[in-house]
Amino acid sequence: MNTKTPLPEAFVLTGAFWVICRNSLYLTQLAERGLHILVLTPESYRRQVEEARSNPDSPVSRITDVAYAEGSLDREASFNPSVVAAIQRWRTHYRIVGAFAVGETLVEPTGIIADALGIRSPGLRATRTCRSKYLQRFYLNAFSPDSVMVPPEHRHRISTEGLAYPLIIKPATRHSSSGVISVDAPQQASRALADYPAHETLLLEQKIVGQEYSVETLSQNGVVIFASATHKVTTDTHSNTFVELAHTVPNPDQNSALLLEATQKVLTALDFGDGIAHAEWRVDANGRPWLMEIASRTPGDGILPLYNLAYGQPLEPVILRIMLGEPAALPAPVRIARQVYLEHPPGILKDVHIDWPEAEIAWLNDNDPWPVVPAGERDDEPTLRAVFVHKQRGDRLESLRSSEDRAVVFFIDARSAEELDRLEKQVREKITLHIEGYHD
Repeated sequence: MNTKTPLPEAFVLTGAFWVICRNSLYLTQLAERGLHILVLTPESYRRQVEEARSNPDSPVSRITDVAYAEGSLDREASFNPSVVAAIQRWRTHYRIVGAFAVGETLVEPTGIIADALGIRSPGLRATRTCRSKYLQRFYLNAFSPDSVMVPPEHRHRISTEGLAYPLIIKPATRHSSSGVISVDAPQQASRALADYPAHETLLLEQKIVGQEYSVETLSQNGVVIFASATHKVTTDTHSNTFVELAHTVPNPDQNSALLLEATQKVLTALDFGDGIAHAEWRVDANGRPWLMEIASRTPGDGILPLYNLAYGQPLEPVILRIMLGEPAALPAPVRIARQVYLEHPPGILKDVHIDWPEAEIAWLNDNDPWPVVPAGERDDEPTLRAVFVHKQRGDRLESLRSSEDRAVVFFIDARSAEELDRLEKQVREKITLHIEGYHD
């Protein structure tokens, strides 16, 4: 007779702690299921975690335990040992029934622990490849621009004279567009290469000119059960950086079918199992889609709230059902939604104002969940749904070189793309950023 007490069931969430806070619906959904919530996050977030968990009214208070992983984003596989050690400890106290990488930071070790525990995940090939830009070029060569991989020990041997310009330089393991630049000539490339840390692997690749998109897919048991394209605007139209400025869900132009077909082929090549994928594409003047990169986690920025606005229900509960092996589905979209990040000059942020009926500005801290952006009804008039400020009064604003440099974003939705375009123009005219100049 077995009298051993069964272990309580738990679900593991991994990633940068502020990303887990931002997407707090994961926490509330798991708590409502009666599952213990275990969080794995980098050591650098320890102070934020302790502050956030001290607030009994925050969804963060529902977290059962937190473990901290040592590592660095620009060093491959550096988080793996800490993550595996934490899971070894937790598995003696809990029966881990699911795991999900909410953000980019711990995607690879999350795939490893899911494989070892026999729980659902995109799969080892997908999680490893999706975390490495050079492995994506290696595994997914048929979908990729021409690319030269530069390991650290080869950087001094690279001749920039023989490369085709313009080209893109990108670090192989960073995210949020960090370190990604465009260069137009050999001397510029040589100077740029010298600025990267000596240990980083770099990619030098063909610059693809064309409209940028992402495709979000939900897969279950290796079958895509949902796919949707997102239209993007980035800073590369007027600078040598690639910071995202706007997203529209669902994509309003004619390229959606082309992008969905290409993404299906990529997922097949990756043997993608269970979860969400976020693939970024550009379509050139000849109508060919080129894969920029793919991630096996939820999309960043405000794309998740946009899905709630466009489809009338959030993605997070559907993702959790997939990771727990339950039936999952999404309806057709009922609206078209957009988020817009405002560009700004460098300076000290003094305040943000908006002249819009009943509009309120939410100033966000990293420890706080994002306010819910409520979905409307199919036939609502074009609507401004939210305005967020990601910085604080008195913060120094820099030129946009990565996603972290952005300060102000607003969310809108409408019945058609034409209505949405008009609304965006109107809202832009009514928001004022008060920025005090500075001199270095």
